[in-house]
Amino acid sequence: MATDTLSDVLRTVRLRGAAFYAVRAGADWAVAAPPAVEIAEAVLPGAGHVMAYHVLIDGAAWAGLPGGPLARLAPGDVVLFPQGDAHLLCSAPGVPPLRFSPEWVRATQQLATPFAVAPGVGGAFAWGASARPDEHPPDSTDGGSSVACGFLGCDHGPFNPLLDALPRMLHVPAEGDGAWLRQLMRQAIEASAGAGPGACALAERMGETMFIDTVRRHAARLPDGATGWLAGLRDRQIARALALIHAEPQRPWTVDALARAAALSRSAFCERFARLVGAAPARYLARWRMARAGALLRQSRAPVAAIALAVGYESEAAFTRAFARVAGMPPSRWRGAADVSATAPIR
Repeated sequence: MATDTLSDVLRTVRLRGAAFYAVRAGADWAVAAPPAVEIAEAVLPGAGHVMAYHVLIDGAAWAGLPGGPLARLAPGDVVLFPQGDAHLLCSAPGVPPLRFSPEWVRATQQLATPFAVAPGVGGAFAWGASARPDEHPPDSTDGGSSVACGFLGCDHGPFNPLLDALPRMLHVPAEGDGAWLRQLMRQAIEASAGAGPGACALAERMGETMFIDTVRRHAARLPDGATGWLAGLRDRQIARALALIHAEPQRPWTVDALARAAALSRSAFCERFARLVGAAPARYLARWRMARAGALLRQSRAPVAAIALAVGYESEAAFTRAFARVAGMPPSRWRGAADVSATAPIR
């Protein structure tokens, strides 16, 4: 049930991959990435939210948020910045960073991805043949590093419980069942080095697979006593209630009915749900209905009244008021804004 709920959220927000870089670096290097919002239109036109990720293939690296501690990465580790924060990726703390600028992203947009990038000298990057990882593989014994870097986007919606539950920086080690990702990323880079058919799609799907696997492993590593939406999915009784809400959001669910399904008393259910998920059951149901409504508004031409009925509202007026409270605008205007975003030109 919990797995289905996570899949339901991922389908609703339409996760998709974008530009993918195969970074080959020498012994001393550092890159400062700007907030994702500054390069979102360059890497993923029309995406409501963009996040960056890095997978260390070989060598060593450190990553972190500006002004915060740096986490040391081992080969196969994934570091993800779910909230789109500016961040630093480097060979060691203290190395002066080059800035990964929107102008550089736009200048390389026409290149097939993934393509090789190497932190250069004089505040610039080298890319293309001069940085090909298949021609000049980094030597980890000599301090070199190889990193797969990319971006992921998802639709902007009235409610996204998964993003709300993720930290600003998510570092998941490769140990155990995560070791396969390093080899898969390496194969994706090698397969696309010749820019053959399907290379771009392969890199994009790899990024999506990486994100889902990383979230799953992060949820499995949550400590006892953790709270948040992912912790709710790990709790057998609360996960049952969440699965029912996601399976049939249009049903007139009551707290009593959800508590019975979770095999808890009403008071115990409400306390545990709110503690783990961060919202009362009725509030979560209302917000998830708006998330589903946002997806339907974006993906279909159905009348607002039909969408209202599909998510459990018999009155279009009541649905419009509820949607505006969550999304900040009425559904018809939100649909128009989503249409403009979805049809943004690819530069």
